[in-house]
Amino acid sequence: MDEPRVIAERILHNVERVIVGKTDAVRLALIALMCRGHVLIEDVPGVGKTVLARSLAASTGCSFRRIQFTPDLLPSDITGVSIYNQKSGDFEFRAGPIMAQVVLADEVNRATPKTQSALLEAMEERQTTVDGVTHPLPHPFIVLATQNPIEYEGTFPLPEAELDRFLLRIQLGYPSQVDEVRIMEAQQLAHPIDSLEQVTTPAEIEHLQQAIRTVYVDPLIKQYIAAVMDATRHHESVYLGASPRGSLALYRAGQAAALLDGRDFVTPDDVKELAYATLGHRLIVSPSARVRDVDPASVINGCLARVLVPGSRPDRWKRPAATAADRPAASEQSQR
Repeated sequence: MDEPRVIAERILHNVERVIVGKTDAVRLALIALMCRGHVLIEDVPGVGKTVLARSLAASTGCSFRRIQFTPDLLPSDITGVSIYNQKSGDFEFRAGPIMAQVVLADEVNRATPKTQSALLEAMEERQTTVDGVTHPLPHPFIVLATQNPIEYEGTFPLPEAELDRFLLRIQLGYPSQVDEVRIMEAQQLAHPIDSLEQVTTPAEIEHLQQAIRTVYVDPLIKQYIAAVMDATRHHESVYLGASPRGSLALYRAGQAAALLDGRDFVTPDDVKELAYATLGHRLIVSPSARVRDVDPASVINGCLARVLVPGSRPDRWKRPAATAADRPAASEQSQR
């Protein structure tokens, strides 16, 4: 079996044959797979959200199922149902699409909260319970959910408990003009995903998931992550800060990022690089702060500016630039 970094690079380069010019987004999706986490892909239609999930499944040789979330979708349409067999006289379990290794939950916010809750047990405990019987999910298992952040008519916002179960939230964004030309040229005769080959196996993915746990995280880095978490919970513009699940997500994601970079240790830069992707969807900005156009990105940047990096010395003469979330507090102090 190849080295973990070699396996990860093979997957990364293979998916980039289809997803052009989005190395950072593909890298984040791969980090989530390495961490046994799930991904929320939030972007406008047509930028490649579904193709990213299909490419990841094809590259790893994992089974793939797509669930189109609609208002009339039922929980049993996801988890499966028990059907009575007249010949045997017993109920037989017919597995739903959740029983796959890579599951695409397309437009997840279009389903009702009752249907969305069918994902909670599967995402956290990697099992599903139908009629009192628990069925384990296959390994590896990852959910890639998509939602359109622009269109809100006929949608149901994801509850905080469900958002917290996503390891990362990523955006693909529009391609550059050069990349858009490359996309048109690549699809002139056929879609590249139709010829995408498998470059690894599910067994190698599990080996990769075990390997990242051996990446060293210094106690000072752990304290740094905890300090960032605490800063989000006590920020004046935040109604609800990051949970302990968020600190674990940042911890694991840092290990995966270090392995991808060929290091066996996590650095503060890894924490800073992944802070928004792991924490942005876990924060709830207060209504008064939203009126001032404060968003999770500015809050996280402000928290990173406030928390000292391990090994650095506080500068007595320079203060970090105030962010949009910090300016109101600074102005109030000046008036006092």
